[in-house]
Amino acid sequence: MKALVFRYSFPRFAFATILGKINPPAYLGPGSPLSLESIPETVTLSDDWIIVQTRLCGICGSDIKQVFLDGNFDNPLTAFVSFPQVLGHEVVGVIKEIGSNVKNHQVGDRVVLSPWLPCVTRGIEPVCDACQRGDYYICEHFTDGTLPAGMHIGNNRQVTGGYAPYFTAHESQLFAIPDSVSFDQAVLADPFSVCLHAILKAPPEDNTLAVVYGCGTLGLMTIAILNAFYPATEVFAITRYRHQEDLAKRFGATYTVLNCNPDDIINRIAEIKETKAYIPWNGKPMLMHGADRIYDTVGSAESIEVGIRLAEPQAKIVITGVDNPARFEWTPLYFKEIEVIGSNAFGIENFDGQRRHSIEIFLDLLAECKLDLSALITHRYPIEHYKDAFLKAHFKEKSNTVKVLFDYGL
Repeated sequence: MKALVFRYSFPRFAFATILGKINPPAYLGPGSPLSLESIPETVTLSDDWIIVQTRLCGICGSDIKQVFLDGNFDNPLTAFVSFPQVLGHEVVGVIKEIGSNVKNHQVGDRVVLSPWLPCVTRGIEPVCDACQRGDYYICEHFTDGTLPAGMHIGNNRQVTGGYAPYFTAHESQLFAIPDSVSFDQAVLADPFSVCLHAILKAPPEDNTLAVVYGCGTLGLMTIAILNAFYPATEVFAITRYRHQEDLAKRFGATYTVLNCNPDDIINRIAEIKETKAYIPWNGKPMLMHGADRIYDTVGSAESIEVGIRLAEPQAKIVITGVDNPARFEWTPLYFKEIEVIGSNAFGIENFDGQRRHSIEIFLDLLAECKLDLSALITHRYPIEHYKDAFLKAHFKEKSNTVKVLFDYGL
């Protein structure tokens, strides 16, 4: 079968980086780490695994960073991946084959994937403490058991992701899609779950101001969740492009700013809060009365620095975005006793008085018509047009892009 394969190769990295800085399509061209190749047909790995025919697969921000080689070689998470990889972890499809010990799924079921590869998928018993809690994304055994190193489907050399017509998954990773829910709705389960997990780590209080920094897929979903479940919270959305601002307003943002200039952002918060902006000898302003919660979906040095400058004393900043490390002026962090919280992926959550997997929560919300985020899907391509798909996903301003899908029905 034809699949998009990403290969770890220093010559490929060097070749693509040098040419890509001059001509970005070179990151996807001949000699680059990514190519459409013929690979062996998918097989079940054991009797509790399942083969799924891919229907839709979203391009995640992490996939974009990897394909355009936007990262550092000293990233410690390189210990938890293996190559070659078939990327793609935001995926829905139809079950085509089940192992003899599969209990909760049948051939023909429409399913959505939770991509993490924790203890139970690796045949490890007893499962680690993190897995017992439902925190599968910080499993202690991502390099152990019956599978190679790899945190989730898409970065493990043995378990192919959704950039292929078929993928395999452990039965525990698949969730049945209700009949009333479309594939277009369900394919957003992964990014929704990332956003819900982040908000639940530091929920906003009523009648306070929450800032959503960045309005790509994660930022816009964060706004939608805040609007749906925390309606007494005012939301200030920091957008980069006009189409993002329009969607932020549509999803319920109280205020928006179409500007990534740090001074303008901080001064706009000062106006909303009717408070003073303090001007230092050099650099950006700082507030002593600002936002109570900041959900940072960018994770850059600049977004973190701006966040701690515009935050209320003892505010909480939750970071879901990932950017390359860089220096920033962080004195307000200790001075205002800001709490910075990292938020990684999703698992079992406390929501509406129950402990449930976030994907189950999402599918129920869709079935009950309480949420519909399918407007975030702006582009779709067959896998053969992967170069166009990645260029659209990377260069958002030119094409008004939010979420790009590979569609195996095209």
